[in-house]
Formats: sequence, C-alpha cells, structure tokens
Amino acid sequence: MAGVRTLQDIGGDAVLVAGGGRAILLQIANPAVGAGVAAHSDFTSRPLDRLHGTLGFCYAQVYGTDADRKAIARRVNAAHAPVTKPPNAHSAGYSAFDPTLQLWVAATLYDTAAQVHELVFGPLSKKDADEVYSGYAVLGTALQMPADLWPEDRAAFRSWFDAELDNLEVSPEALSVSRQLLTLAGAPLWLRAGLPAVRLVTAALLPPRLREAFGFRWTPRQQRRFDRMLGVVRVVWPAVPRSIRHFPVRYYLRRLRR
Repeated sequence: MAGVRTLQDIGGDAVLVAGGGRAILLQIANPAVGAGVAAHSDFTSRPLDRLHGTLGFCYAQVYGTDADRKAIARRVNAAHAPVTKPPNAHSAGYSAFDPTLQLWVAATLYDTAAQVHELVFGPLSKKDADEVYSGYAVLGTALQMPADLWPEDRAAFRSWFDAELDNLEVSPEALSVSRQLLTLAGAPLWLRAGLPAVRLVTAALLPPRLREAFGFRWTPRQQRRFDRMLGVVRVVWPAVPRSIRHFPVRYYLRRLRR
C-alpha cells in the first residue's frame, strides 16, 4: 500500500508555477511586503529575478542537500539585507528579515500551490494534505521565521489566512508592481507571448475582492476561457511523465550548484 505523500512528492511539479502570479500579488498586497518589493525589485529590466529566486529557494529547501540549503539561505539573506526601511511618521517601515513577513510569503506559496494542485489533480487525502502542509513550514523556518509561528494545522492556517486576506490592501505601489509583473514591457517577445495566459490564470485564482482591487476585469466569458483551459490541463498534464513534470527541480539545483 502506498505511503503518505509528502511535499517532496508534489512540490516539484511544474504546474504549480502557474500560480506564481497569484502568490506574488497576495504577497505585495501586504503593505510592508509591497513597499519592500516596490523599492527593491525591478520587474521591467529583470523580470525573472523574483521567479528564479523563489523557485531556487523552494526547490533547494525541499529537494537539495544540506550544502544546497545552506548556500541558498546565504544568498537569500544577502539579497534581503538591504531590503529595509525604518519606521517614520508616514510609514511603519519594513524589513525582509521580519519573521511575520516571511510567514506571509511562505503562506501564500503554500496556499497557492495547494489550490493549483487540487484544481489539476483533485483533492489530497487528509493525511497527505496534513503532511504536505507541515512540510511547507520550511520555507519560513529556513530563514528567520521560528517554527511556532507556522499555524499548528490546516484548520488553524485557514482561519488565520482568511483573516489576513480580509486585511490586505492593494496600495498604489502594489498596483504598479503588479502591472510591471503582468505586462513586462521591456521583456523579450517570447516571454511576453505567454502573458495573456498568465494574467487569465492569475485573475482566476485570486479572491474576487483582490482581483477587482488589482484591476482585473472578470466576465463570464473569461471564466469560460479559464474553465476550458483547466479542462485541457486536467486531462493532459497528469499523463505527462513525472520526470518531465519535475524538470524544474533538476534545473534549479544545477543552477544553484554552478
């Protein structure tokens, strides 16, 4: 009989990357994260930096050796060091080393991956879902987040996460970042060619309030387009060999070890 499935079993599936736009938009709707990203990221001239950084970090933590995990943690910490602003009369400030912000980023990655995986493959069993959820804590604890900050179980996570969603606000800074991310005006044509599909999937996965706040127009026609796309993916993607679906893991580990 098959054992309990873990994060290692599902976390490397390339289809989860389809939720990347949703995860980033949820992250930057947190005012502190949004302000930090707006001040320290450049999606116009370096559109793939955040994607490469996030995927490299996640895959190293889940699939890498101890040396890989330490190496990527050093890189991330070095990148985070300048991402700071002291509080003043106009702003609460931010720091990329803030454990609560790291919790939020890790939480958006888990929640988005869980949503995409269920849409494509169907729901996990309770035991599998619990095990995968526990595994995602490492995306915070590998940095400055203490383990006890990760909600105890999926029920606690859902209660906390939904409350956090209600408190999110799309600031002008976050809106500007989202438009850079989803248009990539200076990016190569091959990269921009896939953006209509990225925008469709991102809009479909966002909670309706935030979808509207980020300026997405969502109509029954767009819902039908998404449903058709999802219907094809549900049939085709699970039939793709696992070695191909998990290719990004091998790619990013090789990239890290250069």
